[in-house]
Amino acid sequence: SDKIVLKMYRAYEVPRQQYFHLYNLIEELSQNAKLPMPKVYMMENSSPNAFATGRDPKHACVCVTKGLLQLLEENELKGVISHELAHVKNRDTLIMTVTASIAGAIMLLANIARWSAILGGGRGGRRGSGNLIGLIVMSIIAPIAALIVQLAISRSREYGADASGARIAKDSKGLAQALNKLSQTSKYKKLEANPQTAHLFIVNPLKGNTIASLFSTHPPIKERIARLSAMKIQ
Repeated sequence: SDKIVLKMYRAYEVPRQQYFHLYNLIEELSQNAKLPMPKVYMMENSSPNAFATGRDPKHACVCVTKGLLQLLEENELKGVISHELAHVKNRDTLIMTVTASIAGAIMLLANIARWSAILGGGRGGRRGSGNLIGLIVMSIIAPIAALIVQLAISRSREYGADASGARIAKDSKGLAQALNKLSQTSKYKKLEANPQTAHLFIVNPLKGNTIASLFSTHPPIKERIARLSAMKIQ
């Protein structure tokens, strides 16, 4: 659930009086998107990133890291917040939170299968060997299945949220500039993220090599920036 995700990252709800400017910004953009004001959460992390969660617009939360507020200019921050509000408006928050739960459940089953294979050994003769092989196969296939579930849902919805977010902010350049900054800065300011919830963030918090990037839950940053740069906002 959304509460589990927020607790996982030790996010806390911030008071309006402490982050008055951030609240005003989110309130303005929520009005542009014709959405209720979401709850505002903060992560004590220097890595710039953000995500939205919640089962529907009335129960939505937008969470940002301290690093995000420190790094971005106002038009760039508007772009990021608008992207997250687009997820809320498009009901992606429910779908992506459920996806995270499904992926987590699949990984749990994979771990159970792996430990059953290790602890069970080859007991039971031929039948036991067959069960052991089945458990090993499941422990290999399950994580792949979890990744495929996330890939199928996350990439297309990120492109959609970029486009919708640009329209909410009435500007595509701010988000494009923000994505470039986030991509560069997150290389050396890392966020310890759970692989099953990585798809919730605006940029992938997980680091990997070129081959690993092919299986990223996020579309390539360069492609996202190119699409935003080609947009004409009226």
